[in-house]
Amino acid sequence: MAASSNIAYLPHDHIDKTKWNKCIDASPNGLIYGYSFYLDHMAKHWDGLVLDDYKAVMPLTWNKKWGIYYLYQPAFTASLGVFACPDDSVRRGNGVNEDVVGKFIQAIPKKFQFVDISLNAGNSISPGYSILRSNYILSLNRSYDDLRKNYRENHQRNIQKSQEAGCLLKRNITMEEIIELNKEQMKHVSPIANDEYQKFKKLCYFLYHQNKTMSYCITGKDGKLLSSCIFFFSHKRAYYILAGNHSEGRNVGASHALIDGFIRECAGKDLVLDFEGSDIESLAHFYRGFGATEEKYPAIRLNRLSWWMRWLKK
Repeated sequence: MAASSNIAYLPHDHIDKTKWNKCIDASPNGLIYGYSFYLDHMAKHWDGLVLDDYKAVMPLTWNKKWGIYYLYQPAFTASLGVFACPDDSVRRGNGVNEDVVGKFIQAIPKKFQFVDISLNAGNSISPGYSILRSNYILSLNRSYDDLRKNYRENHQRNIQKSQEAGCLLKRNITMEEIIELNKEQMKHVSPIANDEYQKFKKLCYFLYHQNKTMSYCITGKDGKLLSSCIFFFSHKRAYYILAGNHSEGRNVGASHALIDGFIRECAGKDLVLDFEGSDIESLAHFYRGFGATEEKYPAIRLNRLSWWMRWLKK
């Protein structure tokens, strides 16, 4: 077991998952992706960096190819990075002290020769050491009328169009229906491997039994599924984790109506709607149209490969 300062590298079978999850629970910048059960379901392999007695933790999600160990971002896992308990020695506001984050990065074992991972919005690192990515979030702790006032005019028109077309909001449709629609939608954009969908489905059922997930959809007046999504819940956040949209839904504003329906039902709650992105401008435009604000988070890419491997990777 290697250590840097008082940060220890723990292989997966050395991690005390009870203590790990307590740290994620208590962390002001905690996210559902950091829990051991989430990592167990979605990561091919994962180890951890642990400060002292689980005062702060960082998952290391890894895989091995051609004899090379590397860190990667698992599917359906927007942000990881350093999560810390409310301790003045490691925290800065609701985030983690920049120096502490830097020490965690330095403590990544050298055996991981390539690193391409996303940290979380509570992690600060020196400029030039990372790239910044965009997420969009919307606090729902206001009345629905107040929230709706901040919708873009075009969004309001699309919601009205959905109502006039006789579309209906429904809850708790099956995960399989949403996943199949997402598969069809994504196959021409950025295909996701079938085994990733299978792992995600198992995670959904795990969270369903903990009352930490809900599914929503919009159907046409003929009952056809036009737009759908799965939400996960933790840390007073609702994660817009997976969407499945039919091309016909665009003509009646089905996606707009779905998000609006969720906002209407959750308005006034101490809850943040986390859109999980995006750096893609068309999606960012869609999220901003509901009044969502940008939340930046860092991503790091470290290349420790030998020169000939770097050439081969190109």
